[in-house]
Amino acid sequence: MALKITVIGTGYLGATHAAAMAELGFEVLGLDVVPEKIEMLQRGEVPMYEPGLAELLRRHVAGIEGSTGRLRFTTSYEEAGAFGDVHFVCVNTPQKHGEYACDMSYVDSAFDALAPHLTRPTLVVGKSTVPVGSAARLAERLAAAAPAGPAAELAWNPEFLREGFAVQDTLHPDRIVVGVAGEKAEELLREVYAKPIAEGSPFIVMDYPTAELVKTSANSFLATKISFINAMAEVCEAADGDVVKLAEAIGHDERIGKKFLRAGIGFGGGCLPKDLRAFMARAGELGADQALTFLREIDSINMRRRGHMVELARDAVGGGFLGKRVAVLGATFKPDSDDVRDSPALNVAGQIHLQGGQVTVYDPKGMENARRLFPTLGYADTALEAVRGADVVLHLTEWREFRELDPAALAEVTAERRILDGRNALDPQLWRKAGWTYRALGRPRA
Repeated sequence: MALKITVIGTGYLGATHAAAMAELGFEVLGLDVVPEKIEMLQRGEVPMYEPGLAELLRRHVAGIEGSTGRLRFTTSYEEAGAFGDVHFVCVNTPQKHGEYACDMSYVDSAFDALAPHLTRPTLVVGKSTVPVGSAARLAERLAAAAPAGPAAELAWNPEFLREGFAVQDTLHPDRIVVGVAGEKAEELLREVYAKPIAEGSPFIVMDYPTAELVKTSANSFLATKISFINAMAEVCEAADGDVVKLAEAIGHDERIGKKFLRAGIGFGGGCLPKDLRAFMARAGELGADQALTFLREIDSINMRRRGHMVELARDAVGGGFLGKRVAVLGATFKPDSDDVRDSPALNVAGQIHLQGGQVTVYDPKGMENARRLFPTLGYADTALEAVRGADVVLHLTEWREFRELDPAALAEVTAERRILDGRNALDPQLWRKAGWTYRALGRPRA
């Protein structure tokens, strides 16, 4: 009999996973404790922007004309427990307020709510990013609270989704990592991921702690690479070098690679910064804090980039923001997303606003979320309107739309032709040819 799958938590990760499991042919029940979110998903609408997700959802949600009907949603843990053979837990693990450590309360609550309804042999699969050691603790908690006892098994299957590519990454993962304590859990997960495995996705089996460490290690490595090239940008500015050419040259070394070597205002979002800090906090709890002291500098370099962009903007308008109009192109932490959590772009915009600048922001997808987070900033409906009358333009999120802007058209409406490229993604020659003073992080002034 075909496996039935539940997905606990229908945020960014959960909604994507639920829709993808339906696409792979399973009957799926998504659960969330927020009724409004469930109602939205039942209409085939997603609470966030992710390319391809809304279409995938509508292809499978029951009750939508032409759908397969394989995907339904509920707020009932009792219904989920009775329905599912495999339960994926995809709830959020934010940073604790005022601390570096991870807040496990949502994960713990999900396990506590689900366990009493597990009356038959079943597999619970954690996908949330958690501190190492959590899976072993939760496995004991699950077996003690579930009527099925030890037959309610646990596995850990970390997610590696890139915002903007989440659907692709779920359906065609570059690797599938599973932490298991027994052969039955491995067999079930091989059945769940049979199609990606058949396509060639590596299926890597390991113990709980190693599986938990894979995600935090991967994120820490990526953060290190980003902060490294940003540190080189600081050196290039001091030495009058060009960080773009430097990155191109070292990227040809196969041991280093070209990806994540674009200097800019640093990383943000809801995962990388908080995962980095939670990893440091957990290492300290384990007595291995010295092994990760370098991550504090990685975090510091990253945050320093934002302040440096504010300084460059201040210098560009004559040393002070009072009475100056500043256009900010970009609000999300990365392109192809509406996610503004810990967005470097919005952080820079907010700092300039606090220092007296008249800031106007435009972003292709993140405007609503940006307004909610920073209601005191100005917002425009187009890039052209954002730069109208501006004394300086800041390019802070590398949307394709911004790379395709016509510098000559923008020059006609701006007060001063000054642009600061915070992502090293624009063509300097194109902008300078149109009469703009172009400056980017880590690059020569001309």
